[in-house]
Amino acid sequence: MKKGQVYEGVIESVEFPNKGIVNVSQEDRRVIVKNGVPGQKVRFSVNKVKKGKAEGRLLEVIEKAPQEIESACPHFGQCGGCTYQNLPYEEQVKLKESQVKAMMDEAVDGDYIWEGVLESPVRSEYRNKMEFSFGDEYKDGPLALGMHKRGSFHDIVNVCDCQIVDGDYRKILACTLECARKSGLPYYHRMRHDGYFRHLLVRKAVKTEEILIDIVTASEEGFDSKPKEFLDKWAAALQALELTGKIVGILHTKNDSLADIVKDEGTEVLFGQDYFYEELLGLKFKITPFSFFQTNSLGAEVLYEKAREYIGDTNEKVVFDLYSGTGTIAQILAPVAKKVVGVEIVEEAVEAAKVNAKLNGLDNCTFWAGDVLKVIDELGEVPDLIMLDPPRDGVNPKALMKILNFGVDRLVYIACKPTSLARDLEMIQGRGYKVEKIACVDLFPNTVHVETVCLLSKKP
Repeated sequence: MKKGQVYEGVIESVEFPNKGIVNVSQEDRRVIVKNGVPGQKVRFSVNKVKKGKAEGRLLEVIEKAPQEIESACPHFGQCGGCTYQNLPYEEQVKLKESQVKAMMDEAVDGDYIWEGVLESPVRSEYRNKMEFSFGDEYKDGPLALGMHKRGSFHDIVNVCDCQIVDGDYRKILACTLECARKSGLPYYHRMRHDGYFRHLLVRKAVKTEEILIDIVTASEEGFDSKPKEFLDKWAAALQALELTGKIVGILHTKNDSLADIVKDEGTEVLFGQDYFYEELLGLKFKITPFSFFQTNSLGAEVLYEKAREYIGDTNEKVVFDLYSGTGTIAQILAPVAKKVVGVEIVEEAVEAAKVNAKLNGLDNCTFWAGDVLKVIDELGEVPDLIMLDPPRDGVNPKALMKILNFGVDRLVYIACKPTSLARDLEMIQGRGYKVEKIACVDLFPNTVHVETVCLLSKKP
């Protein structure tokens, strides 16, 4: 088997996150082909052969899988945002369950209770935050605003009919693109590092329906008065839109970093305020543009209810909420705990957490800004229970060692990437903990992602 050769085959299974397995009988070789679903007959081009492993790039679906349906999204297949728009929701859940269960069975020592995948209360228009990118749909093409094309770092797909956000997002997206095109200003080129438009960030609360909009650009130098004219016209055009929600803030963030990420290097309020409110499980949360908050509000309630169930009795106990974001979990636990201590590296999120605790009348929460690895030595507290909700890459091994040294009776690990949990379980179990229960919560319908919640207890 050589790079560039084209083969056909049936995707027999899909491993997490989106690795379709095709057995090529004539070569007696197992090939990974991404972005397919089990049962599809596909044509693919081999793009990597190394140490007996092979990977292929999907060229065409020759025959659909028996369980496939027509996608409700016209951008599906082109846009890199969703992978499973062509599967009924029940099939998506089954697929995620089989992937994570197989992974956990391999990672867990001994028996444990598997509770399956808890479904999202909403399957479409569920996101409360989207980051759209400026670019062009093809080299030197017209200005585009949307999501990265599947498999491309450069090309952008206009997603004016995106189905994982509601109609307000679609109107804001179309309005922004029209204003940007009329301005004549160029998008920021990722390779040349010149241009103006970079990203559009839109956040909308499900419960309060408040909307926050932020356009991220490079600095104005070299563009005369055009950026100022654009921002004035854009803010006015947004306020004239007929939306179901209410715009509470329109912002402009400057970002001159070379990395293709949304980064705050100074934010100006063009209209209203730089925050909005959302409600979860009877509590109110103030959310700023860049602070972490679960992107599926109704799904997050399911996730946090499960985490609260797993952590168990917190009465008169000190709980550490590590990687606490805007303090959501901490405040859900606080009413029935002696004290909750949150640690989060993003300072803006920590400030928001302190405001939120005050907003909800909770005086037994404290929040620390900093890296868990460093801050954990300075807390001056000994926890009875620990809640871990790390970023995708999991917990730094040195930080995890310090966390386990507390020897708490129960530890709950929430993972947005199950492979990170599987890796960290090796150390956690090696330090005397047993996996009691695992459940998943489908916070991201139509995508490959799923949240995993794991309860561990200290062995006698």
